[in-house]
This record gives sequence, structure tokens and C-alpha cells, in this order.
Amino acid sequence: MTAETKSALMNSGAEEPPMELNIPEVVTEVRAAFLRYQHAVDTKDVETMNELFWTSPFTVRFGPNGTLIGHDAIANYRQTRMASAEPRKLQNTVITTFGRNFAATNTETTKAVKPGIGRQSQVWIRTSRGWRIAAAHVSDQPEPK
Repeated sequence: MTAETKSALMNSGAEEPPMELNIPEVVTEVRAAFLRYQHAVDTKDVETMNELFWTSPFTVRFGPNGTLIGHDAIANYRQTRMASAEPRKLQNTVITTFGRNFAATNTETTKAVKPGIGRQSQVWIRTSRGWRIAAAHVSDQPEPK
């Protein structure tokens, strides 16, 4: 744990986890995988999106179009989805790594052609093939009334 991270953690009143948080080189690795996935979404690169999801029956994706359990269900959804490629702007992105093999990413997204804010949370795990998404949740924030 870096001195900066430890200081922020201790000053927050949070419990100290039993592993190092935000090891700089691990954060760099996860950020690269996270941004690669975001680019794939923006360009509708289905092959890369599927590659970056953990190839496991335990992989989960919750989204506006339903619940998908298992890599095969997620990959099938991606192949049949008719959404157009639309660049998004990321904001309020938080990447937290726990030790060297587990991370959580959270971000908000906006689109120039669609009002509102989208939200995306992902659990990333280090596998023998690199960082992969083990669980994801995508939702739209309701617009204020």
C-alpha cells in the first residue's frame, strides 16, 4: 500500500483490508484492460468485449436488457445485439485494486445523442490470460423529475 493510499484510508475511518490496496503497477494494468474494454464498447468490437469477459459459467452481467449468467450467454447476447457504436464520455471513474489479482471498476457514462447518465460497475480478476471481467452491472440513472 502506498503511503498516500494508506494515509487516505486511515483518515477515512475505514477498516484496513488484509491486502494491499491500489498497488500502482496493478492499477496501471487494470486501467489498461478497463480502457481497452471501453474502447471495444464504443466501437462495437464484439470480439474484444467477449475476450475481456472471463470464460466461465460463473461470469455474470446484469443490464437493462436482463440478467446473463455464464460467458456463453453473454457472448451470445453480444452477437445478437443490434446497438449502434456510439462513443461515450466516461466520468467519475474509480478503479480500486485489492492485492494483485482482484479489482473493482465503477464509472458513469454520457452520450452526446442521449440524455442521462449510464452507470457501469465491474469486478475484474487476474487470470492466466490476463485481466478479465467476472461480473458486470450496467444501468441508466433515472432522470430527475
